[in-house]
Amino acid sequence: MTDELQELQEHAEHAQHNPSMAPVSLTMAILAVLVAAATLLGHRAHTEEVMKQADLHDQWSFYQAKNIRQHEDELFLGNSAGAAPDFREKIAAELKRYETEKDTIHDKARELEGEVQKESSRADRYDWAEVLLEIALVIASITLLSGRKMFWYAGMAIAVFGVGMMVMGALVH
Repeated sequence: MTDELQELQEHAEHAQHNPSMAPVSLTMAILAVLVAAATLLGHRAHTEEVMKQADLHDQWSFYQAKNIRQHEDELFLGNSAGAAPDFREKIAAELKRYETEKDTIHDKARELEGEVQKESSRADRYDWAEVLLEIALVIASITLLSGRKMFWYAGMAIAVFGVGMMVMGALVH
């Protein structure tokens, strides 16, 4: 980030010597801020995605544990023909409870899968925004080297797509 700030300072000094390049330097400063924002939002979205993925993994592990307990009780119930009737009723009630709990856990896991997918989609959009804005910044900077404003216009056009991707990332719900 220090290199980018130094580069922006050099561009600002260049613009002082050539006032027609001042809008280009300003555009580049704005693009640098947008790149930083897209990067930050992308990192946060990826972190949220990883956290939700861990929650999802935990939820499926919990589901598997309930499933194993249910199968163990089913085997135990099948092998407990000589057991007291009240004990067999207790095991049957446990089996029913496991089935209900498994359904709830399963539904929660499916909900978490959707949340992971949303965060992944959001993070992807922010990543694309970052790439597009970086490209826009580089292309716009060519204007300072070449003096040709077509690079500035091209950089701004690409920046529009980058900002659009940032907005799309923010709108993922």
